[in-house]
Amino acid sequence: MEVSLILPAYNEAVRIEDTVNQASKALEKITSSFEIIIAEDGSSDGTDKIASRLAEKYSYVQHLHSDSRQGRGRALNRAFKSASGETLCYIDVDLSTDMSYLKELIESISVEGYDFATGSRMMPQSQVKRPIKRGIASQGFNFLVRTFLHSKLYDHQCGFKAFKREPLFNMLDKVKDTHWFWDTELFVLSQHHGYKVKEFSVVWRHGGPTKVNLRRDVMNMGKQIFRLRRDLKKEKRNNKKPREGLF
Repeated sequence: MEVSLILPAYNEAVRIEDTVNQASKALEKITSSFEIIIAEDGSSDGTDKIASRLAEKYSYVQHLHSDSRQGRGRALNRAFKSASGETLCYIDVDLSTDMSYLKELIESISVEGYDFATGSRMMPQSQVKRPIKRGIASQGFNFLVRTFLHSKLYDHQCGFKAFKREPLFNMLDKVKDTHWFWDTELFVLSQHHGYKVKEFSVVWRHGGPTKVNLRRDVMNMGKQIFRLRRDLKKEKRNNKKPREGLF
């Protein structure tokens, strides 16, 4: 079982090396075959130099560099298309989600047979420590996604996700967003097309300063919700019958 783990990285010089070390130790306990891809997205703090050094030092590390910022979704899309694993996943570099859950994340795909899997900060059993303001914003966003896009998931934005290769590649080019809404759109579309999705509770702690601009990015994600809603309605009007799913 080969696993490809993506680390989306924008200005992560302080912690990228420690994250790679922790991720490799966790992966060694799960599989004998893995790669770690640092999807470095136009960093200006030296993350690119550290990532290049790690790629030279470790045969299982690959560094994908961009001279200018592409956006989180575009960086992830590029990284997945360069990955070789049958089970693909990504985690946030700040390791907000407890790494003890990495085995469940990967085996949800490789053993249990799900097509998509995600950790969740919003399920009743989840244990979460985060600023109140960010918690309220996240709850509001997920409520809107569930209400207007009919998703069954509690949490769409947790940076702790895994995919089976073929289903993911079937969906990648259908996702229009290139930044923070990317994974929400991917998981809404995956449900719409009838793929098996697993959501499980995790222990999650706030990992420090976020790259999300609450006012600008949250408003943009709100616009994306209604853009995706229009796209799905248009698909129905065009009589494109999806596989058995939510719509």
